[in-house]
Amino acid sequence: MWTIALKKVFSKKIPLICASIILMFVLVAALAQFFGFASAWDIPIGAQYLPPQFGGGFKMLLGTDILGRSVMYKVIQGTRVALSVGIVTAILSAPIGIFFGCISGYFGGVIDDLIIWFITTLSSIPNILLLIAISYSMGRGMSAVYIALTATSWISLARILRGEVIKHKQKEYLVAAESIGATHQKRIFIHLLPNVTHQIILSMTFMVEMAIRSEVLLSYLGLGVQNLPSWGKMIDDAKGELSTGVWWQLTAATVAMFFLMFSINVLGDYLRDALDPRGNV
Repeated sequence: MWTIALKKVFSKKIPLICASIILMFVLVAALAQFFGFASAWDIPIGAQYLPPQFGGGFKMLLGTDILGRSVMYKVIQGTRVALSVGIVTAILSAPIGIFFGCISGYFGGVIDDLIIWFITTLSSIPNILLLIAISYSMGRGMSAVYIALTATSWISLARILRGEVIKHKQKEYLVAAESIGATHQKRIFIHLLPNVTHQIILSMTFMVEMAIRSEVLLSYLGLGVQNLPSWGKMIDDAKGELSTGVWWQLTAATVAMFFLMFSINVLGDYLRDALDPRGNV
């Protein structure tokens, strides 16, 4: 199923282009994270507000900020922060969503009622307010961002898996597993989860996109990462610069964020269509 779906997706130009853009961002983030690429982002390289220019080398391609630091280096480090937050949040949130979604849908009854009540209670609080409250109470920094985003990101996956598990648990393969004496654990982990893996992968894809968006917003509000360049902080710093004709820092951060968010969304939509059994009938 996965092989057929991937061939179907990447036989088209648009998802292939989107995957290439995402891969480029991941490569840049990996170089910054593990090899120190653009690590000198906080060191001034010239006068303040130098416009983008080709003569000054790679670091001058996007000009300098108010302190004379390379905007290109800040964008690269912001890419590292954004993808780190997105990937770590998805990895931490997925097990929580899988646990609550599977338990709720599989056992039903009082367990289902309690989990649905808990999920509904969290969902009734505006997501941004909950993020701000958690981030504010945990303090500023990457760890606080991870915790705040993980606390809210698992809800959609739990809801999706609950519905999928309810649909699958009455199918013949699970009824047959029950008839031969398979335990609940075997039925869930061996028979059920492999049949909903595509929903988990797709949900994690959109978790990454949502976490990046939320991190940018938190950093813009001053509640996100500290002592590191973030696209949100860059946008916040640059919002008053347009009136003076300094457009390159705001443009660099927003364009980078747009291309990454757009590529993730489009690729996720194509994967969802390819992996949806109803669309392949």
